[in-house]
Parts: sequence; structure tokens; C-alpha cells
Amino acid sequence: MSGLIESYIDESLAALTAFRADAQAQDTLAQMAGAVTASMRAGGKLLIAGNGGSAADAQHIAGEIVSRLWFDRAPLPAIALTVDSSVLTAIGNDYGYEHVFERQVLGLGREGDVFLGISTSGTSPNVLRAAGAARERGIVTFGWTGARESPMRQACDLLFQAPSTKTSVAQQVHIVAAHILCGLVERAMFPAGV
Repeated sequence: MSGLIESYIDESLAALTAFRADAQAQDTLAQMAGAVTASMRAGGKLLIAGNGGSAADAQHIAGEIVSRLWFDRAPLPAIALTVDSSVLTAIGNDYGYEHVFERQVLGLGREGDVFLGISTSGTSPNVLRAAGAARERGIVTFGWTGARESPMRQACDLLFQAPSTKTSVAQQVHIVAAHILCGLVERAMFPAGV
């Protein structure tokens, strides 16, 4: 039992250490934060989607953006496309599950917004369709995946890859990246609060 625990912790630490050493990944994250900040300054919003644990990450990110992360400040606009059960089930029933985020992007997204699609595999059909719809609408489109190459690279303007092919470890890196992204946006939008 302790061997499994230690092994998993070692794997998690290795992924975080790889992220810490990856200047390109850090630059990509900074570019994403800059684009979100520019969008919000111009009246845009952040739309976020993912499945399973990535759905929880989408909600976590929206919560940090709308509420606060490191200090009190005015709310910022972010929507997790994973939370409205009536919308999700209506679209899933009427059009199919692969359309549940795409139709929300088409209904809620506007040119100048930012879409963040989270898929550790990079192959989730509903996230990829939403990314395609976002790009067609003139919405800046980001993807967060694991280390495997996937269609997400072509579907997004910027791609952040967690340095692990294990879903749970990639998700851990994603939530670290989420806190960094939210913190950078918060500090840029409210420099007096730092």
C-alpha cells in the first residue's frame, strides 16, 4: 500500500517538476492569461468546458474568476458550460452529447470572448466541436490536454499540455495551471489589489 502511495506521489512530483522546467509551457500559460485579460478588458468573457474531472476543473476555474482567488476584488465574467443540467440534457437528448458544449458556445459566445476546452486525452468530441464552433465565431480558443499528441492542437489557437499521459496526474497539473491562470488574470485586472 505505501509503495503505491509513494509511487503516485513521485509521479505527481515528476510531472510538476517537468512543468516547472518547461519554459514554453509557462509562456503558453502566460499568453493565455494575457488573452483572457485583454478579452475581459474589452467586455468579453471566459467560457470553459470539459468532461468528468475536467468538468469539475471548468467549474473551479469559473468560481475563481467570478468570485476571487488571492484577494478581494470585483467579479470577472466566466461561465463553466458544464453546470446547467437542463441545457446539457436538452442538447444531449435533442442533438447528441457531442453537441452539448458546441451549442452553448454558439448561443453564449461572442467574438472577442475566450473559450478554454479541457480534455486530458485531447480527443473528447464535444470539446473539439465546441473549439471548432468557437474559432468560427472569432472566439480565441485554448486547449488543455495531457502529453499525447491529439486533434486538440489543430483545434486551438494555443495548447497547454500537462507533462503526463496519466489522466489523474494531468488533471493535477491542470489545476495548478488553473490557479496560475486565474492569479495572473486577477493581478492584471486589479493591480492595486496585489
